[in-house]
Amino acid sequence: MTQFLIIYTHPYDRSFNHAELDRVTAKLTEQGDPYQVIDLYHDGFNPAYDAEELRLFHSGQTHDPLVTQYLTQLKAADAVIFITPIWWNDLPGMLKGFIDKVMKEGAGLTHVVTKTGVKGTLTNIQKTYVLTTSTSPTFYLRFFCGNAVKQVFIGATLKQLGMQHVRWSNFGGITNAPEEKRKAYLEKVGQMAF
Repeated sequence: MTQFLIIYTHPYDRSFNHAELDRVTAKLTEQGDPYQVIDLYHDGFNPAYDAEELRLFHSGQTHDPLVTQYLTQLKAADAVIFITPIWWNDLPGMLKGFIDKVMKEGAGLTHVVTKTGVKGTLTNIQKTYVLTTSTSPTFYLRFFCGNAVKQVFIGATLKQLGMQHVRWSNFGGITNAPEEKRKAYLEKVGQMAF
């Protein structure tokens, strides 16, 4: 049985991202897989460093209880599902701040820094899914905007953290998508092999 951790990043509970969250949790429930949800906005997570948090970073410490909670959840997960919009061709600041503050350096945390670079220790996470929505069409993000999600978030950040077997699915052109296309995409999400 796989222990899933969903990292959800959207402030509006009537958004399409929230519909994705509902579909994913229904699918995991149907499969009998346990899951936890980190809802960054609902939790009131502060994505910004303060001076004390930054001072503690290299020792792997924090003064933010949510960071401690999130680290515990990450270390216990077998699979992670990110559900997030793409805003201005990149991840929202809230999710970027989650990576900045929660991914702590140090033995037994999320990564260590070696002479050859960052070595991820989140190898307990065997499967990673990134479900995004964007106003821009997916081809535009891929070929004209630098493909930040695939190249940086997936290809560098998640890889450096040790997360494995990453699958990305984006619903592009969400703003003008008709209802039948939205329903079809949610059905596709429901058919994904999590």
